[in-house]
Amino acid sequence: MPAIEEPPGVGGTVDTALDLALAGAVHRTGASIGLLYLIEPAEPVLRLVALCGLPVEFTAPWQRLPLTAPVPVADAIGEDRLVWVGGQDEMARRYPRAAAVLPYRFALAAFPVTGRRRCWGGVVLMWPADHPQEIATRERAHLRGHAAVLCRILDGSTEQPSLPDRPRLVPRDAVAGPAPTGLAAADFAERLPEGALALDLEGRITFLTRAAARLLDREPGRLLGTRPWQALPWLDDPAYEDQYRTAVVSREPVSFTALRPPDHWLTFQLYPDASGISVRVTQGREQASSTLPPASARRPAAATGRLYQLVHLAAMLSEAVGVHDLVGLIAEHALPAFGAQGLVLSAVDAGRLKIIGRHGYPAHVIERLDGLPLNTDVTPAGQVLAGGVPAFFADRDEMAARHPEATRLSDKQAWAYLPLTIAGRPVGCCIISYDRPHRFSADERAVLTSLGGLVAQALDRARLHDAQHDLAQQLQQALLPRNPPAVPGLDIAARYLPAVHDLQVGGDFYDVLRLDATTVAAVVGDVEGHSISAAALMGQVRTAIHAHATSGASPAQVLAHTNRLLADLDSELLVSCLYVHLDLAHDRLTLANAGHVPPLLRTAPGRARVLDAEPGPLLGVGTRADYPVTAAPFPPGALLALYTDGLVEVPGVDPALTTAALARHLADTDDPLPRLADGLVRQSWPDGRPTDDITVLLVRDIRRTEPGG
Repeated sequence: MPAIEEPPGVGGTVDTALDLALAGAVHRTGASIGLLYLIEPAEPVLRLVALCGLPVEFTAPWQRLPLTAPVPVADAIGEDRLVWVGGQDEMARRYPRAAAVLPYRFALAAFPVTGRRRCWGGVVLMWPADHPQEIATRERAHLRGHAAVLCRILDGSTEQPSLPDRPRLVPRDAVAGPAPTGLAAADFAERLPEGALALDLEGRITFLTRAAARLLDREPGRLLGTRPWQALPWLDDPAYEDQYRTAVVSREPVSFTALRPPDHWLTFQLYPDASGISVRVTQGREQASSTLPPASARRPAAATGRLYQLVHLAAMLSEAVGVHDLVGLIAEHALPAFGAQGLVLSAVDAGRLKIIGRHGYPAHVIERLDGLPLNTDVTPAGQVLAGGVPAFFADRDEMAARHPEATRLSDKQAWAYLPLTIAGRPVGCCIISYDRPHRFSADERAVLTSLGGLVAQALDRARLHDAQHDLAQQLQQALLPRNPPAVPGLDIAARYLPAVHDLQVGGDFYDVLRLDATTVAAVVGDVEGHSISAAALMGQVRTAIHAHATSGASPAQVLAHTNRLLADLDSELLVSCLYVHLDLAHDRLTLANAGHVPPLLRTAPGRARVLDAEPGPLLGVGTRADYPVTAAPFPPGALLALYTDGLVEVPGVDPALTTAALARHLADTDDPLPRLADGLVRQSWPDGRPTDDITVLLVRDIRRTEPGG
């Protein structure tokens, strides 16, 4: 690998050296964009301190990130490795939230900056869309070299690098030097009939011809140094700025057509490279990648940087399932984005504000805030809910002037009170607070106001989910047996593990029925689907089996009668079921199977097998069905394992292999039944996140200890 030069110590500061090292990394790797993050010493947050090749405004969603954020640089630091994303498709697959805010074609590398004693942070480099999807070995070596340069700067400095509120913009030519310019090129451009503009990577006009000024209907002096979408009202729309953003990030040509009032259509063709963007302006509708309606025909919108920050926040909040998830996402992602430290989330409940989540507040403060009436004047919450308008307090003096008691409730120094309303109906209040005084800029107030609307929608969804989840769990628990019955001579254990679904409710069921002093029935079944309907049908099936079994029906009759019941109910859901009749007086078992996975039987230590039985049709398939009966010995000390298919159907693994592994585990393990049941689940799902419901029912004959057991 070629040696990488250390940046010269211009100015003698560590910040200057870091900026030059970042510019050098961008220049020497052929990247188009570079971002340098440092870890804040006081909290696990990444701060963007310097960037190259991208306007600062574009980085608003990523200027402060939790170390746990689902973004490449956080993964690179957490896993201490290079993270490579070869294109837009891969970004959408691995980092969908980041991809929602970066819908452009590019390649990306993120790598940690780990010194002798600590990890300082990380670097993100981005390449144009034409970069190969795979990173070359030589490029990896270059990136390691640039990481080492940054480490030497940080390890060897006696001063701490600064953590600015706004990242420093580093010119790409800080290392390479500015490109030479000449009057001949300007004269050439002036002779052309179409207009020509030059934009820097910040989007500012650095050069334009007289033809361009004439087409744009502005004096050149009023355009130089400005951004087109800010200087020209008819281009003041995020849709136009986004065309520029696309060119900057992807480094691909972009064109669009826009209407200059009253009736002049202009076509803009943008040609980007590492130093800026050349723009060709022609009159009339030439072939363009997009034709947008005039700005006057569209509603005014927020600045693009603010808009993309809101997209980022909306994508983040869309991941919230329940209230607990929502509070965690706001605390981990929204608070760092605004530099805040405290969060109180309350919901309207019976005329009061019930606190449902907090971060950065001790319990005794929350106790004083919990349950305040909706019209309270102790804090600004009542005022913002009544008016539907957020309130911002930059310091304690501002708060004390209007709500003196609020300053005595906590030691916070600045607050943003956001009303949470849906269609004019108050659903709660979100308080974001700071440990130090904080002046809220106009942009920040606008984004926080919009955040309140996003949180309101997410809170409404989360509370509905939690209510449905509680109802579903109560229904599931009511339909399943609370505890297996005590049967002399038998040890029984059961486990039910819901799948990873929103409601965590399904149709798996089990039962153990004591038929007489020496006879027991063990049942396990699975109603297809994961819904309230599946759980309700499961309850009906379980009741029917219980009724037929206790009336003296044989295993085949129990399933046949239950099948006719399902046919009469005309349910669209099918049910698999395994019914086992245990005769302890004669050490025998008989079973009937309605399309269910077969049980496992251990008859002695080291000896366990699949108890194959000819299956009948699923319950609910037709009114007339026969269910063959299979008999087998069940001697003292034997162990029977019944389960549902969620235990053995692991994605990418043959169920026969999974079943064989479970049989070996059952044969070789003499754990108590509760621990054995847990072990069987872990054998198939070591991470504990099954894709289908799992039910395990274990029945061991303990009338006599197994030989050698």
